[in-house]
Amino acid sequence: MSVLILPFPVVNPVAIDIGPLPFGLGSLPLRWYALAYIGGFVLAWAYMRFIVVRDAFWSKDQPRPSVIGVDDLIVYVAFGVIIGGRLGHVLIYDPHHFFQHPLEAFMLWKGGMAFHGGFLGAAVGMALFARGQGLPVLTVGDLCAITAPIGLFLGRIANFIKPELWGRPTDVPWAMVFPDPAAGDLPRHPSQLYEAGLEGLALGLVLWVALRAGALKRPGLATGIFCLGYGLARTFCEFFREPDPDQEALGNGLTMGMALSLPMAIAGLLLIGFALRRRSVFA
Repeated sequence: MSVLILPFPVVNPVAIDIGPLPFGLGSLPLRWYALAYIGGFVLAWAYMRFIVVRDAFWSKDQPRPSVIGVDDLIVYVAFGVIIGGRLGHVLIYDPHHFFQHPLEAFMLWKGGMAFHGGFLGAAVGMALFARGQGLPVLTVGDLCAITAPIGLFLGRIANFIKPELWGRPTDVPWAMVFPDPAAGDLPRHPSQLYEAGLEGLALGLVLWVALRAGALKRPGLATGIFCLGYGLARTFCEFFREPDPDQEALGNGLTMGMALSLPMAIAGLLLIGFALRRRSVFA
C-alpha cells in the first residue's frame, strides 16, 4: 500500500450560514452543493449570452436565440435539470425506498440527483423552449451542450467536498481516505476529481475548440460531441468510482453509469455523423 496517501482537504460542506433568521427560524445553511448548481446555471447563462451575440459563430441566416431569449432558456433548462435529475435518481437508483417513502422524493436537500435524468429533463426543457420560440431544437441543444461542462465541473467538485461518489480502493500515490464511515479507512481514488477533469475541463475545452471551428453552423454537431465525450468520459471514470452495491453495481464489472452512458456515446457518434453529412441550409 502506498505511503504517499494525500490527506483529504476537509472543507465545511456549508459555505455560508445565513442567519439568525427572524421569528425564531434559526439560520439558513447555504451548502457548496447548492452553490455548484447556482454557479453552474449563472455561468452557463453568461456563456450563452456571449455566444449568441457573436455572428462569427453562426451562419448568416441561421436562426438562434436572442440575448433575452437566453434568459428564458436557462430557466427552462434549470427546471428540467432539477426535476429530471431528481426523478432519475428516484426511478433509476432507489425506486423501492421512494415507493415506501414517497414524500422524500421532494426533499431535494437530502441529496440524490442523477445526471442522466437531469440530461433528459434538460432536453425536454430545451425542446419546449425551441418550440415556443420557433427555433430548431438542435441549434438550442448545441448552445446548451457547449455550456454544460461548466455545471458538470462544479458539480463534481461539490461531490468531492461533500464527500460522496468516492473511488475504489487503490494504492496510487494520490489516493485519499475519505472522512465518511461508509468509505472506511481505505485509500481510494478521488474519482470525483477525475470526472471534474474529464467531464468538465477536458470536454469543455473540446467544445470550445469546436465552437471556434464553426460547430454551431452545423446543427447537432456540438450536441453530438457532448454526448459522445460525456459518455466516454463517464464510462472511463466508472472503472475508478466505487458503485453502490445495491443501486449501481450490475455485475461482471458493469455499473449503472456505464449502462446509461454507453448508449449516450453511441447516440452522440450518430449525431456527429448526421451533422457532418447534412448539407447546411444556411447562407
